[in-house]
Amino acid sequence: MPPEHTHGIGELDQATSVFLNVRQRLFGIAYRMLGSAAEAEDIVQETWIRWQAKDRATVLDPPAFLATITIRLALNLAQSARSRRETYIGPWLPEPIDTSSDPYLGAERGEALSLALLLLLEKLSPHERAAYVLREAFDYPYSTIAELLETTEANVRQIVSRARRHIAAQGHASVQPPTFEQQSNLLHAFIRAAQQGQLAELERLFASEVVSSTDGNGIVNAARIPVVGRARVAKFVVSFPKHFWAGATVAYILANGQPAILLSRNGSVFAFATLEVSGDSISQILWVMSPAKLASISRSWPEAPQNIASSPAGI
Repeated sequence: MPPEHTHGIGELDQATSVFLNVRQRLFGIAYRMLGSAAEAEDIVQETWIRWQAKDRATVLDPPAFLATITIRLALNLAQSARSRRETYIGPWLPEPIDTSSDPYLGAERGEALSLALLLLLEKLSPHERAAYVLREAFDYPYSTIAELLETTEANVRQIVSRARRHIAAQGHASVQPPTFEQQSNLLHAFIRAAQQGQLAELERLFASEVVSSTDGNGIVNAARIPVVGRARVAKFVVSFPKHFWAGATVAYILANGQPAILLSRNGSVFAFATLEVSGDSISQILWVMSPAKLASISRSWPEAPQNIASSPAGI
């Protein structure tokens, strides 16, 4: 990657400065497109390499040029990622990322960042996803999006409108989104009830059609199908093996702009969890237990344990 600080003057120093000024935004676009921090980093790295090799004197708008490279690389990778995920074992969830220092992750607004919304975006075509992300998260003008995606402005408007309808139809749109405090309070209440096996309290916290999804990619004991419904999810959580919570340390963190937890035992992180909230109820519980996806979020939190358990007794 380019250095954090450049020295001297010269054309390469200027190129590095231009790139660093937009790097955070490029990562934010790629991450929202792919749901993977590792893949987004690869995209940004490749964009930097192409920027170095480019005859930059011919580039009239460097930020737009860099965004174009990033988007096209992400579109290509998104096409292949969809086929790879067909062989994924159990539910696939986006990779959680640390947003403690940047809740918006390079965007003008903190849109299209929660794991639940990123999961919905996976159901859109890559071009629909790109148009939605550029408009909703980064507030790009329709005309600019049309240029980046090599289509017409009228088509972009239709694509974004269709994406919004799809997301609203999935129940994600809310007239009054929950506050951070509401999300945090519900997460704390959920963890307390889960640890103590309080079936009635869990049912009280859940929406009627609550869904619990676990991304374990085949690790031992990770649920391989989502659990749906207030009573079923409550019984599912209460049925966790006693040693799941025994001796576990709960670290409350900020991930994807929302409250979340890391669970660890004997210095090894074995689970991540976050909630989607609708009104004053929990509508979705998202568990990540895949060691590959836990690695990055764990490293981001100095106070959290650094090791990743490879075979946790799970959920």
